[in-house]
Amino acid sequence: MADRKAFAALYSATSAKLFGICLRILKDRALAEDALQDVYVKIWRRADAYRPGRVQPMTWLITIARNHAIDQLRKRRAAATDNADPDETRIDRLEAPEPGPAEQLLQKDEGAQIDACLNELAPDKADAVRLAYLQGATYAELAAHYDVPLNTMRTWLRRSLLALRACLTR
Repeated sequence: MADRKAFAALYSATSAKLFGICLRILKDRALAEDALQDVYVKIWRRADAYRPGRVQPMTWLITIARNHAIDQLRKRRAAATDNADPDETRIDRLEAPEPGPAEQLLQKDEGAQIDACLNELAPDKADAVRLAYLQGATYAELAAHYDVPLNTMRTWLRRSLLALRACLTR
């Protein structure tokens, strides 16, 4: 029973932040609540997969939440694509990366610093990072949107993430 108490403490300490991440990506409160529940089920089932020392606990939890929310977003978009106007591409329907309530919540922690670092990138690179990692756009969608080869887009994102990491460690 100690595990359930520990899990309840974990939920109490982290649920607001993880919900904010889900809400920022999914942009729908009900979907974010469902996603959060699924995230904690995954955490409960995969707790033994966490390796102390490799990554901070909150980073591990955020990664699970972010990946799950993006998976849900992609599923919704795939379903919408099946019913969409053939002339409309999936990338055209991506929402602008404007700050919402969840992002405002996240800015209390590291959001402001991340935004500042993103602003140091070239505008097209920063937008590509936002579309990929906050909106769930795929490499292929981004390559088509920016009219660059797929491997070029991968390089853009990899180099942008390296620049962000360097900026965040200053």
